[in-house]
Amino acid sequence: MSVLGPSLRSMKRYVDEDLHGAEFRECDLTGARLIGVVMQDAVIDGLITNLVVNGVEVTEYVQAELDRRNPVRLLIRSEDPAELREAARQLHAGWAATIERIRRRPGIERRSVNDEWSAVQTMRHLVFVHDSWFRRCCLGSTELFTPMGIGTTVEPYRGAHGLDLSLDPSLDEIVSVRDAQAAELEAWLDKVTAEQLAGRAPVPDDDVWPPYARGRSVRQCLGAVLNETFEHHGFCVRDLDLIEAQDAE
Repeated sequence: MSVLGPSLRSMKRYVDEDLHGAEFRECDLTGARLIGVVMQDAVIDGLITNLVVNGVEVTEYVQAELDRRNPVRLLIRSEDPAELREAARQLHAGWAATIERIRRRPGIERRSVNDEWSAVQTMRHLVFVHDSWFRRCCLGSTELFTPMGIGTTVEPYRGAHGLDLSLDPSLDEIVSVRDAQAAELEAWLDKVTAEQLAGRAPVPDDDVWPPYARGRSVRQCLGAVLNETFEHHGFCVRDLDLIEAQDAE
């Protein structure tokens, strides 16, 4: 699909359809129009901009509320290395607290709801994010990715560059790797300058994920790491809440 989104002529139209309980997962809804709809108890989660609800552009309201609830988002968007370092520290601390929560409920780390990743799968994905978006894109590393990482489902990248899809690491093994990655990131942020962040990312010239990172700045690639760490922590906490609520019923 074009990055500009489908034209109105090519858009699929649903008229007088019952979409009660429908789920749209990993869909591009750019330019979608919902006219005269009934939408109650709906959940919208994704990269959302320029959203107009009943004539009101609501994106800024949503972003402001998310910032109020999660002040670390302001640090993540900063250009100041010191504030970015503090963002990384807070993100690591947030994950550490969630891991302690998981340890109090042995087995919950491998449970999932609504076809989402389990907690251990989520952390394994962040192992991959660090290897690809930080080591590869910010540092220019050509080393193989950590085998336990879970990457994109897009072929040929799904099990490429050192990933071993047959692995089933323990929580302790995953946490050990993530702690080492967090320390590596924070040590780098201790020394990086604003000028270095603004520079072109040293993405190696080979066919390894993420191929679309070429031409981006170091700061943009770092942003991918911090945003993924934040967003996936939110997903993990959300699902732990759901699992515990189900168990309490």
